[in-house]
Amino acid sequence: MNDQHRVAAFVEEHGLETDLAYRALDLESEVGEIAKEVATSTDYGRNPDAAAIATDEIGDALFALLALAETADVDAGEALDASLAKYEARIESSGDAGSGR
Repeated sequence: MNDQHRVAAFVEEHGLETDLAYRALDLESEVGEIAKEVATSTDYGRNPDAAAIATDEIGDALFALLALAETADVDAGEALDASLAKYEARIESSGDAGSGR
């Protein structure tokens, strides 16, 4: 995935290498920031139609996810392809993308 390579190059260029555990925690933090934006923009669920997320927050989460994939030596594009195939198989077999768990 080209974006994963862009993130990896940025991390290397700026000396941002770190371990897998930190990358996972950083991703959790970034996704939490997205959830906080949704919570506050909807007045904590009282106005769901007002849900909003800033583009840069999505970008931060994508950066964190792609940096995690790189640190874990996982090709993000291949992982996405596998996930889409899994969801497609679920939809075909049960009519639902959920795992049923």
